[in-house]
Amino acid sequence: MISREGAEHYTWGAGCDGWHLVKTSEMSLIEERMPPGASEERHLHRRARQFFYVLAGELTMEVNGCEQVLGAGQGVEIAPGEAHQAFNRSATDVRILVTSVPPSHGDRIKA
Repeated sequence: MISREGAEHYTWGAGCDGWHLVKTSEMSLIEERMPPGASEERHLHRRARQFFYVLAGELTMEVNGCEQVLGAGQGVEIAPGEAHQAFNRSATDVRILVTSVPPSHGDRIKA
């Protein structure tokens, strides 16, 4: 069984959390928490295809200059080479699942 409570935890950005639910050489599945006002650095991946799925809250995702606001139960796919940036512009935490195939760590290029 896999749960956030037993998963490898890390922090990133300004007060954001991540939990590695699946961490293999073929795939990465991470649950992340972004507090209000948090964002990640705009970037792209050469190899990794990602899928961001909102569990709770409201995520603003910019992909190639176009912004989308996603709520719980909604997601967006990011193809390799697409510059993107995630924001939490809401007043509450946002919780998301981020799937990367292959894993995106070490494949991040500042955009």
